[in-house]
Amino acid sequence: MRILFIGGSLNQTLMMHKISMWFPDFEYRFTPFYSDGPIDYLAQKGILDFTVLAGKFRSDTENYLRKNNLKIDYKGSLNNYELVVTCQDLIVPRNIRDKKIVLIQEGMTDPETLLFHLVRGFKLPRWIASTAATGLSDSYNLFYVASEGYKNLFIKKGVNPEKIRVTGIPNFDNSTAFLRNNFPYKNYILAATSDRRETYNFENRIAFLKKVRNLACGRQVIIKLHPNEKVDRATREIKSMMPRAIVFSEGNIGEMIANCDVLVTRYSSVVYIGLALGKKVYSDFDLQTLISLQPIQNNGSSARIIAESIREEFGFAPIPSLCEQNPTMPHYFSK
Repeated sequence: MRILFIGGSLNQTLMMHKISMWFPDFEYRFTPFYSDGPIDYLAQKGILDFTVLAGKFRSDTENYLRKNNLKIDYKGSLNNYELVVTCQDLIVPRNIRDKKIVLIQEGMTDPETLLFHLVRGFKLPRWIASTAATGLSDSYNLFYVASEGYKNLFIKKGVNPEKIRVTGIPNFDNSTAFLRNNFPYKNYILAATSDRRETYNFENRIAFLKKVRNLACGRQVIIKLHPNEKVDRATREIKSMMPRAIVFSEGNIGEMIANCDVLVTRYSSVVYIGLALGKKVYSDFDLQTLISLQPIQNNGSSARIIAESIREEFGFAPIPSLCEQNPTMPHYFSK
């Protein structure tokens, strides 16, 4: 039995890696996210470097796969796979459309803007609405989601409820693990930026920084930049308004959240870590809505629960009794 795991951002790729570890009796390989046709052409030309199809997202994923000695089959071209596991269905490559497909929720979905309603109403390409359109392809057999709240949200969007399974999702199911860390700072206000400008969306960054500065009230400010963000530009803006702010372009944001007093975000999945750890949280999303969507905290067992469900749903053998999860896997977050 062959399985293809499709990565994308580091967050997505790490989810795929965690789930794959519960299939030691299967033959499996990994690929960065990919497409075909005109979109693939644009990605090859570097025009889509701001997406998971290319640029930093792809290079980071490739580096992660190589570092962890994971077998790579780019675009799934080397083998005929019976099962495909992926974190998004905004684009479904042609060579997997006749396979069994499992979709895993990657994290927070984008707001339902006018573009979302146009995509859903006129059957436009899903990628136009970004992750707000997650699940709308209906090209998968099973869809694993973070919570009952998200199940209800996806059903409201138009997802087939019979395909949804509520299990929690890897990377967002064990927030208390971040409390054990060596991050040197404590009792600060932490701001997690977005890459909306890099993805050609509007963002008033100056207004966001003013909000952070006002909330800080003289306390130390730490800014964690989105992995896809232009570091020089963002750092220059931050220092012009808050010279004493500490700026990180890399690092474990889960640990940074664990040590902060206040977390400020816009549209970022990491807000759920803050909520799970009881932090004071500010987000562009309504706080009560976020609480209702909060991913299940199951001590990091989502990957195994998902694997067990996949095996049962498709009639595969149970997880081998000697299978053990690697406890030292790093945590990465793409949003």
